[in-house]
Amino acid sequence: MTMTSPTDVPEPLLTASSAHRAPKRTRRFTPGAGQQLKGGPFSYLALAVVGIGSLLPLYWTLVAASHTQDEMLAGTPPFLPGGRLLHNLEAAWTQAHLGKAIVNSVVVAGCITAATLFFCTLAGYAFAKMRFRGRGALMTAVILTLTIPPQLSVVPLFMMMADLGWGGDLEAVIFPTLVSAFGVFFMRQYLSEALPYELIEAAKIDGAHNFRIVLSVVLPVARPAMMVLGMLTFVQAWNDFFWPYLALNQQNPTLQVALGQLSASYTPDTSIVMAGALISTLPLLVVFVLFGKRIVGGIMSGAVKG
Repeated sequence: MTMTSPTDVPEPLLTASSAHRAPKRTRRFTPGAGQQLKGGPFSYLALAVVGIGSLLPLYWTLVAASHTQDEMLAGTPPFLPGGRLLHNLEAAWTQAHLGKAIVNSVVVAGCITAATLFFCTLAGYAFAKMRFRGRGALMTAVILTLTIPPQLSVVPLFMMMADLGWGGDLEAVIFPTLVSAFGVFFMRQYLSEALPYELIEAAKIDGAHNFRIVLSVVLPVARPAMMVLGMLTFVQAWNDFFWPYLALNQQNPTLQVALGQLSASYTPDTSIVMAGALISTLPLLVVFVLFGKRIVGGIMSGAVKG
């Protein structure tokens, strides 16, 4: 019996057999990783509307800070900046003593941000990768503290600061917020996904102790999340008004407390108040311009896995 190879099959048979095959379906394009999507006109229009809406309050603050109060209270308020911006900025700086207030805000926000990043990263690493008794119960307790309104702790916290002799000092604002429950939860969620156990085990095999592991392994991996958490913490500490208003006095205020003095009179000058608000916003804009790319990169690295 002779065997025939596929090359010996007559061409009509191959054509007939291939004719009975089901035609291949054309696969539709599905966007995947590494493929850049292009937006249409509606996408650009939506982005333009959102961008203009986001910048409109800042622009209106600039317009109000560059005019007099009478011009702003006219029947048709101006929509273009005026020529009194420098005069109103100088008046706000002098009336509210913003020089010392800005220094206090930088010290408070900087200390709170640095301490929050350090302690929350350590706690997040412990909850994410270490095995110890009561870990789940402690993490649940940390999350439950987020449900407690801050107003409930004002009276005992104020009494505690008074007993420590920190009434009116910056320590009364810094120490109660050195660690945040949100920061611990945020770092724990990030490190549980971004930090593999193999890196930790490899460092232990090389003889690294826990503190060395944190410095050489945990901190480089956690840097994107730390940038995001640092930005959020700095903005919150910079804009905080309620607790600094209660804990500090008028001779040693933060920036937001000092700005409250501009509107504390019976007939406050709206233009000078807006000029003070513009001064308080400029440092945040500078921080975002300098670190905005890294912050957005950290947000994207935490949102996209794989």
